[in-house]
Amino acid sequence: MKKEKLGGMDYFRLAAAFLVVAIHTSPLSSLQGDADFILTRIAARVAVPFFLMVTGYFLMPRYLFGKSGDVRPLTGYVKKVLLLYAAAILIYLPVNLYAGQFQEAGPGELLRMVVFDGTFYHLWYLPAAVTGVLIVWLLSRAFRLPAPVVGGTALLLYVAGLFGDSYYGWIEKTACIREKYDGMFRIFSYTRNGIFYVPVFLVLGAWISHIRKGGKRGTDFAGFILTFVLMMGEGLTLHRMGMQRHDSMYLMLPLCMFFLFRILAAARVKPAEWCRPVSTWIYLLHPLVIIAVRGGAKAVHLEKLLIDNSMMHYLAVCVLSFLFAVCLVFCMEKIPPRGRRAEQGKERAWIELSRQNLHRNVEILRGLLPEGCCLMPVLKANAYGHGAVLMARELNACGITSFCTATVTEAVQLRKKGIKGEILILGYTHPSQFPLLRRYRLMQTVVDASYAKILRKYGKRVKVHLKIDTGMHRLGERWEKINEIGRIFRYKNLVIEGAYTHLSADDGISPEERAFTEAQGQAFHKVMAQLEKRGYHCPKIHMQASYGVLNYPALAGDYARVGIALYGVLSRREDADCMPDGFLPVLAVKARIASVKEVHRGEPVGYGFGYTASMDRKIAVLAIGYADGLPRSLSNGNGQVVINGRKVPVVGYICMDQTMVDITGIPDVKQGDEAVVIGRSGDCEITAYDLAKQSGSITNEVLSRLGDRLVRGWAE
Repeated sequence: MKKEKLGGMDYFRLAAAFLVVAIHTSPLSSLQGDADFILTRIAARVAVPFFLMVTGYFLMPRYLFGKSGDVRPLTGYVKKVLLLYAAAILIYLPVNLYAGQFQEAGPGELLRMVVFDGTFYHLWYLPAAVTGVLIVWLLSRAFRLPAPVVGGTALLLYVAGLFGDSYYGWIEKTACIREKYDGMFRIFSYTRNGIFYVPVFLVLGAWISHIRKGGKRGTDFAGFILTFVLMMGEGLTLHRMGMQRHDSMYLMLPLCMFFLFRILAAARVKPAEWCRPVSTWIYLLHPLVIIAVRGGAKAVHLEKLLIDNSMMHYLAVCVLSFLFAVCLVFCMEKIPPRGRRAEQGKERAWIELSRQNLHRNVEILRGLLPEGCCLMPVLKANAYGHGAVLMARELNACGITSFCTATVTEAVQLRKKGIKGEILILGYTHPSQFPLLRRYRLMQTVVDASYAKILRKYGKRVKVHLKIDTGMHRLGERWEKINEIGRIFRYKNLVIEGAYTHLSADDGISPEERAFTEAQGQAFHKVMAQLEKRGYHCPKIHMQASYGVLNYPALAGDYARVGIALYGVLSRREDADCMPDGFLPVLAVKARIASVKEVHRGEPVGYGFGYTASMDRKIAVLAIGYADGLPRSLSNGNGQVVINGRKVPVVGYICMDQTMVDITGIPDVKQGDEAVVIGRSGDCEITAYDLAKQSGSITNEVLSRLGDRLVRGWAE
């Protein structure tokens, strides 16, 4: 699956930051007053809503349109913004004290400054963003209002805020309404705050993220031009009528931002991640730069050039703010990261996991399920190589409380690590391990009628799911043996919690495959109906695995046993066409370069003369091998890795602990550098599909064989 290219958003972050600088420096004021008003009080007002919509785009869809109960992304965002706000308060505290801002401020005034207005004029954004995010979350998750109602509420709040901002003149002469607004202004100075201003833009960003595919690009451009021109006319009209108490909120602004943001989200531009922290620091620090430019200009007697000339003043502030921000970001990147991510960088080879992609895949899958059907993620084979405990903890945090594993050992490991909820063992468990089922509160699959008798002889109550064989002819009692299946319900110590079957051809949609799969579903439902008729009630039923959810939605039950799709891939690349847009891989595999060396013409590399250099070559030795799960069949040019944004071939036979690749022609490759085995580097990407095809297998095998020596951790 292709990753989203959101470079349009990244570059506009920088433009938006410079627009905020323009608001605070009025670059055209010494040239033409009306032009400056149009630039700074109308056009530049798109900057702050843009930042809010970015937050809405990435943070809020899981709450507005999904079923996520995981508050960690929300609390993480709130903590990050509040820490940034606390740091900014400390940065500007000397300026506040010098200006005497706190001298006559009582507790109420200080509270208003901190909670609503910001302790410095531009810092209002940080508490407002937190307040707005919490309001949208409360409406959507705590009060469980549907997304349209949340959006309507946010719009009503914005309209109410308009009358305390650009449309204040309309209510100023109506005493009873004016008194209510004046009462609010004793609590906060402006309606441009987290209550009235922020929620509508968060909802707009989330909506655009949710719908993803919009209209034609030309329509969005036309819509933006039209609404922008109308906003210009609106702002000038209100200004000339003297109606504005403030000039941040316009009736046309949300509609204008809707079209502008869709244009930016759809722009096919490479991501520019450096713009993100740089634009943040430009926003936070530019008032200090304004003070520095003014003070410096007076010190060297350049007031006419750098202060009186508003355009030169603006450019000086922009350039210095940009340079200061770039230097600060550069220095911060040199600080070693903390925690598990830092440990990964010290490993010979490791796996990076994307929490954001996992959450996104969960929300997409939940959206595909009918009401009453829950996800039952498959965590067998170490969660398809991703790390069963890491995945289960994150899925628990998403509100998922049903899992399945292949073995009792896998299930016990999850319980020992504190995983909550139901865990169903899909495979055979030896009688000597039956006590573990009770000790760790596990559910065992009844693999056939004879196994049910063995479980009965254990003599203690065990929770079970019956496996019905409807055509897979692997585990399960044949569906035709209704009497044998019914007899299992009479075993008193077996607590039957559910029944299921496994669809053997649901990965295909040919007429033959479709007929066979639908016949399996009919057979399973027939068994369930006959059992009910005989008085045997089965609480839960389930048939679908990953492909069943995608290809056969009508066969839904109480659970969907999603496996490979949860992790953002399917078994074969050609199957990816049946995946909805938005699925993203959760896993990347990386390794260190252990050595770089020259190999001369005619010299062999590795075991068994698998590769002999036809001319002088440069070879890199990677600290990963088949003991880590890299298929040996990728040897001798069958496989590739990515180094410095370029694909390079495997040479020689892959060893147990090392792999050699040809890096001839790639400059600046050195010992300790990073090689990407699965994942992206620059514009190049190697996927699990690539490894599966090159090794003649499927992604399920490639991923599940990734070894325990690979340290696993979250990349964000």
